[in-house]
Amino acid sequence: MDPGAIERLAYELGFDGFGIAGPGIDEAVTRYKKWIELQYHGDMAYMSRWLEKRADLNQVLPGVKSVICLKKNYLTASKDMGFLNERDVGDISLYAMNEDYHDVLKPRLRQLEQKVQEIFAGCQTLIYTDTGPVLEKPLAQKAGLGWIGKHTNLITEGAGSWYFLAEILVDVALPPSVEAVDRCGTCTACIDICPTRAIVAPYVLDARKCISYLTIELKGVIPPEFRKAIGNHIYGCDDCQIVCPWNAHAVPIPDEVFVAREGTRQLLELMRLDDEGFRARFRKSPVKRIKRRGLLRNVAVALGNSGNPHAVPPLVEALSDPEPLIRAHAVWALGELLGERAGAVVHENLENEQEEMVLEEVRRLDAV
Repeated sequence: MDPGAIERLAYELGFDGFGIAGPGIDEAVTRYKKWIELQYHGDMAYMSRWLEKRADLNQVLPGVKSVICLKKNYLTASKDMGFLNERDVGDISLYAMNEDYHDVLKPRLRQLEQKVQEIFAGCQTLIYTDTGPVLEKPLAQKAGLGWIGKHTNLITEGAGSWYFLAEILVDVALPPSVEAVDRCGTCTACIDICPTRAIVAPYVLDARKCISYLTIELKGVIPPEFRKAIGNHIYGCDDCQIVCPWNAHAVPIPDEVFVAREGTRQLLELMRLDDEGFRARFRKSPVKRIKRRGLLRNVAVALGNSGNPHAVPPLVEALSDPEPLIRAHAVWALGELLGERAGAVVHENLENEQEEMVLEEVRRLDAV
């Protein structure tokens, strides 16, 4: 069976990587289960759900014989570590600078799925893009799309790691691709750059320490010990990818749906967003996932790290916000900016200290 027609359509639809893997990934499943046992997934309960399905794709699609693996480049502009010096601007991961990739890729993936069903009449298929019980990175490595780097992202020789992954499960045996070879060598750049030391060993990420987890997946209070390390990251973190030598080969693409929107990163503006303003600013964006309270929690931390005295007024205003999560982090940020003067300002302006998370921040501030 020649999957050439499927591959050609994949490239026509904008995918820039294609490979085929068998459904068995026993070693990766063993590592994943150990990672879950160590609780490295934190509050991401969905990652510990359906472990048996992740271990056996036959439980996801009965009779599955092949997995078509795809990747899609989202790099539209080069990025370096210079954003760390722009303390009045929040850093958002490159993949989230415009439209939600799920909404962009799924229609293309469905078109490709239809092609598979046309070629193999009567076959059963399932599509995923970061949405189901599928260990997509080990499958992509097996399909030859790249290797899992020490930062746990997939890296492609000659292309880097700025891309999304997607899969089509099919109950037809297709010729498998050659598995990719690990080319990280002795490099530890990603481990060394991580502000929170989340890469606890090569190829092992403790998500509970990862800035992407802390600013996106964690729904509650950001642990105080990580707040200064977060710097001006407000949605995700690209640091380990920025310093990866293989990303020196990454080539930006002119895909408008991933080009950065204007006006999404100014911290002082973001801190004053109301619900309507948040919805308008981040319509169709991945950022909407963390809701206004999550974003402004992160913005408050970034402002606390900014050293900018102009951040004080919007943070004082945030002390009256209806969301206790925002008020709590505004208290911390004012403590960072005002030092010993913060206590008086907070007690004078904080309208509601009843929620425990807010009380805890006030106690911590008073104890300094």
